[in-house]
Formats: sequence, C-alpha cells, structure tokens
Amino acid sequence: MSNYTISVDWDGKDDLADSSAAKVISGDDFQTEFETVQTAVNSKANLNGSVSESFSATTASSGTNTTQVATTAFVTTAVAALDQAAINNLVYPVGSIFTTVSSTAPATLLGMGTWVAFGAGKVPIGIDSSDSDFDSAGDTGGSKTASGNTGSHALTVNEMPSHKHHQGSGAGSGSIQWGQYAPAGNPRWSSDSGTDSTRYTNYVGGGAGHTHTVSNSIVQPYIVVYMWKRTA
Repeated sequence: MSNYTISVDWDGKDDLADSSAAKVISGDDFQTEFETVQTAVNSKANLNGSVSESFSATTASSGTNTTQVATTAFVTTAVAALDQAAINNLVYPVGSIFTTVSSTAPATLLGMGTWVAFGAGKVPIGIDSSDSDFDSAGDTGGSKTASGNTGSHALTVNEMPSHKHHQGSGAGSGSIQWGQYAPAGNPRWSSDSGTDSTRYTNYVGGGAGHTHTVSNSIVQPYIVVYMWKRTA
C-alpha cells in the first residue's frame, strides 16, 4: 500500500516569473499528477464490508503486541509456539490446587511449576466471610484423634441426648434401699435418705471418647485423592 503524495508543485508555479516556461500548466503536469493518484488508489485494498471478503496484510513478527492486524500466518505461528506446559501454566497459576488420583507429582504430569502436598487428611470448604472459622483461605479446624483407622472424641454434656434414669418410687423421707444397676449388669444397693424429689441415680460412665472405626464411622462420606498446591 502507498499513500498519495502530490507530484507537481502547483503553488510554486505562481511564484515563477511570467516569462518562465515552467509557469505554464501543461498536459504533462496533469499526466504526472493523475498517474501518482492512480498508483496510490490502485494499491489500496478494495473492501466492500463483506464478511466473506479477504484482504492481505503484513505479517507481524512473533511476539508483536500492538493493534496491528494479526494475519493467519501470525496466529498459526503463535499457536504453534504454545506447548502443553505453557498452556498448563496458564490454567494452573501459582496458588492453584491440583487434585488427582495419581501419586505422580504435578510437576511431572503437567511439565511445569513447583508443587507441595496439600490438605492431608482434610476436606476443602468454601470461604465464608461471615463465619470466623471459615473467613480466611488456609484456615483449618476440626479434629479426628486417629490411631490407624480408629479415632475418638469425648462427648460433652451438651452433645449427649437429653435423658433420665428411673429410680423407683417411694414416699416421705428416711433411709430407704434404692436399687440401681452397674454397667456390667450386676445390681448394687445403697442407702439413700431424703425425699423423692432429692433422690437421684449415681453417675455412670467413664468419660471416654466416642470411638469410631471404619465399620462404625461418624465421619462424612469421603473419597481419598491426592491434592497439591502450586507455590512457584
């Protein structure tokens, strides 16, 4: 493509002496000027706005980042330069979590990045700015006191179902024999004095943890995977 540039110095003719032959506008002047216009016009792309119309453009050098038109040759070269590792680098930026059932490290699987094992024995949970337990990424909580595939958690009084023990019936006050059963099922007897409203069973239980095993589970349904966090 070329831009139109005036070939004849038309204004300059006015400054010439009347006796100068160059002051005369000749057919050659017009021929020269119109040929210059013709060359410029003919070098322009003939676009009519059709979506099916093609035109040619100069292919930019690789890596060009301007508003210059990207030709098919430029795009083809740019796509070919993107290998799988480069694509993975865009998909998994630093801070990403990669989950897999393969024990192979992501740096090997994806061909890029520095990764560390993440979230061992924990499940991820969405951030909740209204809950102080979940308002920052990386917060941890909960407990599972584990030994092999078993664990325990000692129930607090508040966590126990509301319950009562039947002690019997009686009237008045005085020394009365009240029966109760020990955990093993053997009866034991003790003297208890007082009115019905003040007689209670003895405490039972040793405060042990609420145990669970694989066959007696109190954890949520789960599936184990490998999780990795990209650090660089």
